Amino acid sequence: MTFHRNLAETASLGLYRAITTLIEPFLGQHLKKRLQRGKEHPSRWREKQGFSVTARPNGKLIWLNAVGLGEVMALRGLIIALHNRDPELKFLVTSSTLVSAETFAKNLPPNTLHQFLPLDSPAYTRRFLDHWKPNLALWSEQDIWPGLVFQTSHRNIPQALVNVRISRTSFRNKTFVQALFRATYKNFSLISAQESQTAIALKTLAMREDIQIDGALKPHCPPLFVDPKRQAEFSTSTIGRSIWLAASCHPEDEDLALKAQRLLLAKGANPLLILAPRYPSRTDDILKKLNGLSVRVHSRGELPTAETQIYLADSFAEMGLWYASSEQALIGGTFSAVEGHNPWEALQLGCGVMHGPRVGNFATDFELLQQANACFAVHNAEDIVAHITSPPTRGLERFERLQHANRSKISNLTDQLLKLIRA
Repeated sequence: MTFHRNLAETASLGLYRAITTLIEPFLGQHLKKRLQRGKEHPSRWREKQGFSVTARPNGKLIWLNAVGLGEVMALRGLIIALHNRDPELKFLVTSSTLVSAETFAKNLPPNTLHQFLPLDSPAYTRRFLDHWKPNLALWSEQDIWPGLVFQTSHRNIPQALVNVRISRTSFRNKTFVQALFRATYKNFSLISAQESQTAIALKTLAMREDIQIDGALKPHCPPLFVDPKRQAEFSTSTIGRSIWLAASCHPEDEDLALKAQRLLLAKGANPLLILAPRYPSRTDDILKKLNGLSVRVHSRGELPTAETQIYLADSFAEMGLWYASSEQALIGGTFSAVEGHNPWEALQLGCGVMHGPRVGNFATDFELLQQANACFAVHNAEDIVAHITSPPTRGLERFERLQHANRSKISNLTDQLLKLIRA
């Protein structure tokens, strides 16, 4: 059985390497087409080919990778914990999306650089590792490049897989190429899951028992950056107003938030609703829904007035400002197949959390907050109105106690990671 298993792993890895080598000549053209469509950074797109114009910092370098916005922002708490233990450490964070790079740039932890992750072709990843020569590689959540993992391991660079969360759909997909993932997971000295279901899935996929559970990294992150000048301008223009937010919203969230806002206005209240879409490119579609309402649009350089009923916050990397300006936030994606976004960012800036019934992407997080009575579930516009017009709860105080109680988990993980780099 072991022989056949090893044979399958070797074959799957060989096939993967062959495919990535064959497609390598076409990847440059692929990136150029994405650049023309505005999907790559105009001056940094070649980082995805492993090139870098930034010098490697002196000293020990920890490289951390996360694909998208939520994943890369979650790394900040871990970086700060590692920095606090050893201020001489340097950090390189890689991600794949434009918005993750733009937002992370405004929220950089100490001693930290950002680079786009190279595509998983042998030449690109070799070029990347030749330049950066990390002393430790940390992969976050569930998206990993097998080729880059094996090249890193071949150079005797220790690796860990942290903050892992695997959905049922992702688990099913990975089982179809289990031999490849089993071979890849063997290269990690430490694998840390967010919760028990993911730990079980990892034990099945990796066929190893040493999977530990350390909880999610997101609760340990510092608050999002808030530009003090922008905050002062916004506060002046909204002085005396009650403000609530639809955060990282999708069409279903917007529709419900707008219905609730119209109900509030019909009751004679005069709150300001900030609509912050997950994708600011949807501005024109959203504006079509706002007939009959007094609207100001952030991308036009407008600020709210006393008469403004909807403020369309169609920008990247300013969620910190919108959370800090609002009393309550309806977390986007919780009324659609998106299955929710990060609730911790709102709470960290003193903004209460409302959410819909669909929270699969953050099920453990919302369950933890619900147990502490630090968030509020809503099912319709009437629920939103009732919560907004109710006396303030002590949810934020409960959140602070919950955050304090979970600090030991990241402390233990930090100790283990530092042992890897010193081994």
